[in-house]
Amino acid sequence: MPPPIDYTAYETGSRRSTVFSTKGVVCSSQVLASEAGLAILRQGGNAADAAVATAAALNVVEPCNTGIGGDAFALFWDAKQKRVRAVNGSGRSPAALNLDVVRRAGITGDLIPYTSAHAVTVPGAAAALVDIHATFGSGKLTLAEVLAPAIQLAEDGFGVHQMASYEWGLYEGWLQQVAEKYGPGYPFLVDGKAPKPGQYFSNPDLGKTLRELGAKGKDAFYKGRVAEAIVEAVNSNGGVMTLEDLANHATDFVEPISYTYSTEKLRVYECPPNGQGLAALIALGILDVLREDGVIDLETVKEGGAEWFHAEIEAIRLALADAGAYVADPNFVEIPVEKLLSKEYLRERAKLFNPKAATAKYHQGKPLSTGDTVYLTAADSEGNAISFIMSNYLNFGTAIVPHGCGFTLQSRGSAFSLDSTSPNVIEGGKRPFHTIIPAMVTKDNDLFMSYGVMGGPMQPQGHVQVLTTLLHRGRDPQLALDAKRFCVGGTGLWGQNAKEALHNRSVCIEHGVDPEVIQQLRDLGHELEPVKGPEQQFFGKGQVILKTVDERTGKIVWAAGSDFRGDGCALPQI
Repeated sequence: MPPPIDYTAYETGSRRSTVFSTKGVVCSSQVLASEAGLAILRQGGNAADAAVATAAALNVVEPCNTGIGGDAFALFWDAKQKRVRAVNGSGRSPAALNLDVVRRAGITGDLIPYTSAHAVTVPGAAAALVDIHATFGSGKLTLAEVLAPAIQLAEDGFGVHQMASYEWGLYEGWLQQVAEKYGPGYPFLVDGKAPKPGQYFSNPDLGKTLRELGAKGKDAFYKGRVAEAIVEAVNSNGGVMTLEDLANHATDFVEPISYTYSTEKLRVYECPPNGQGLAALIALGILDVLREDGVIDLETVKEGGAEWFHAEIEAIRLALADAGAYVADPNFVEIPVEKLLSKEYLRERAKLFNPKAATAKYHQGKPLSTGDTVYLTAADSEGNAISFIMSNYLNFGTAIVPHGCGFTLQSRGSAFSLDSTSPNVIEGGKRPFHTIIPAMVTKDNDLFMSYGVMGGPMQPQGHVQVLTTLLHRGRDPQLALDAKRFCVGGTGLWGQNAKEALHNRSVCIEHGVDPEVIQQLRDLGHELEPVKGPEQQFFGKGQVILKTVDERTGKIVWAAGSDFRGDGCALPQI
């Protein structure tokens, strides 16, 4: 059995404490956004309402990573129905876009460039916010009331926080180039520069767009002024989007996929493809069968030791290879999810693990033939919880801004493959491979944990690392987030050569890992890239809410943590 959660373990030197609440809690990467969600809980909203408020506020205060010009996914725990529901709020490519169009535009190679207008897919996030509020919300607050805190932030302005300013500044030169074409009033520069920490910033155009969304719902975004501005912005930059592409968009409510991690009998949920949550489940499954077969057990090896890191690195590498090969839009290709998560298949993949050496060039397996981002989570006094993620893809996405709207358009289409044999090849009206994934865990038909880690290909890796640290070493939510991380594929996994990066031994390792452990991993054949300072945001900014029940009173006590790699925090309701 795993050790109990130890809330007195301070030896890792966390600068934060786990936050507890008997009512509700909101966790995000920006404190102002967490406060926006908390304000909604205070007004009688539930976890879903709070998540919508928080996500909208994140668009305002952390636009370098998210916005309503991007996509969103969510998992919702309905306390009354004892059920996890999944939301796919990702958009599709323009109907007229295909491989021939892309090639005629002079694009070569395997991927559409992040800066190309052809990388703009229909934004799904705005519709997801509206639909989550309508489907899972408390019914006590209107959408306009839920969006009010974000609107206030956009119109009244705020002081930019440190990590947001750092990430914003990384793209200053690019934003300046886009702003020259946009003309006066480009909303993401202050006097021609990215805002510094503590500098005042406002975005009244975004406030106007959010007001219209709150008053008129999805039609305010997918028809009329905003839709026309989106189409003009895309097509003036060489794209082929139409008003029909926007009007035809719909959020999908789908069944989640899951794997029962047998060590603790915990059921781990992810959104199904086109998202890469499948990779997290495959990696957990490989670690599970390695334990069952007596190869390596994370409950007995040293946490943060070479054996611990080696097993997780290799399991994740195998899982990423499978996800890259199979994940695509299920409306276009059949994806053998059940087979990929079967013990039979996982055991075959686990046989490739070598305890004594790192293995490069992992490729996808063959099932038997029987057939940049923000993450937030919230919980409420009724026991509901939501795991929510929203992204522009590459930070500001394409950085293309529809005139007068205050948000950038995502670059998610650059996740399509330009290999005609790939299941993820670009086609009209198709959803691309998606990196953004929320997670949720249940035990004994009740919620155990709502959590996630943002950051491109780091996300399934973060899901595995945070969960196994919490489970196998009894870490509380904050310490599980504080634990040092790695990223398979190194820095190259985030660029246009991601496929090549996966097939080498390169691994980013976070500053603070024991130098002796680093040397042992190098002796095993891992090529480690140390990362420190503000660049540690590379390893993702996670949030965790763990459900506990007080033994004496039977009351729910939420235990929450927020990643020190971001500006945010976990805020409890009183």
